[in-house]
Amino acid sequence: MVATRLVPLLRTVALPSLRRGLHTSSPRSSGAVWTYRTAPVAPSKTVTRRAEFVSALMWWWVLYHLMTEYEHITGEFPYPDPSKWSDEELGIPPDDED
Repeated sequence: MVATRLVPLLRTVALPSLRRGLHTSSPRSSGAVWTYRTAPVAPSKTVTRRAEFVSALMWWWVLYHLMTEYEHITGEFPYPDPSKWSDEELGIPPDDED
């Protein structure tokens, strides 16, 4: 009984917005305000502070690990000289083998 009384009320509320012929944006999966040729709405101070904190944490992590574990970049062992490798180590068959 409640549903039969609410459906006509909801139709009168929802239909005027559906009758508009001009749609400038799709509201699906978006919480941002739609803008065209204007500056977007600035984020709140809380969002800005959180973003700066996360980026500072990320850069601290990267720079700290570059200073303390530079072997990730330079390598843990000295690079071998390829000219000292033998043909056998490289998997090259001997010249007299047919």
